[in-house]
Amino acid sequence: MSVSPRVQDQPSFILHHRPFRDTSQILDVLSRDHGKLALVARGSRAPKSKLKGVLRPFLPLRMSWVQRSDMGTLTGAESAGMPLSLGGDALMAGYYANELLLNFLHRHDPQPEIYDLYSNALHELRADNNVAACLRRFEIGLLELLGYALEFEHEAGGTSDLDPEKNYEYRVEQGPVTVSRSEGALVFRGSTLSRIGAEEFDNAEVMRAANRLLRHVINHHLGGKELKTRKVLQDLHRRSG
Repeated sequence: MSVSPRVQDQPSFILHHRPFRDTSQILDVLSRDHGKLALVARGSRAPKSKLKGVLRPFLPLRMSWVQRSDMGTLTGAESAGMPLSLGGDALMAGYYANELLLNFLHRHDPQPEIYDLYSNALHELRADNNVAACLRRFEIGLLELLGYALEFEHEAGGTSDLDPEKNYEYRVEQGPVTVSRSEGALVFRGSTLSRIGAEEFDNAEVMRAANRLLRHVINHHLGGKELKTRKVLQDLHRRSG
């Protein structure tokens, strides 16, 4: 692992925080140029700490730290913009996005594109009433950046375009495979897969299919690990349909 011993004013978001000892906390951070990392914020929960109210999710930050081991030590943090105020379904969707990043990303693996994707998703969640559509775009983009891109244009094992009239079973490690049946958890019309790829999430049928497909693909890549926010997202899926 190659990490810089001292980092100054790095654009960052806090994904998760938990108490540590009497007045400190441990932060799981997504930084633009250093990827995901864990930092100890010493004394940050003390009554007179200057960091009270700053170290919270969905607030763009500039963070500084010293990295001498796998877990660094926070040396400073300040707001880098207006808080991305999220409420209701959008807030829970934000926590779901955080949980995906916590589970998918490795520490100290710089991926500025994922930082930008996440930042854009938070802005969309704040501005867009269609929370489920925002999440589907985030999930598709994240899978692509992680090397798990979904195939929405061609049949598995070749260059043949999807036939809008054919039925396909989506197999995670292969892509869309032609099948004669129309029923099945991961069976979709070619036209439906194409419309998911085009992000036509204003259509209820396309949204239901996208929910079904992405839930399965993400579960597969997480090895079946339960996400704490999964029940909330299932509620969002049902309401979107």
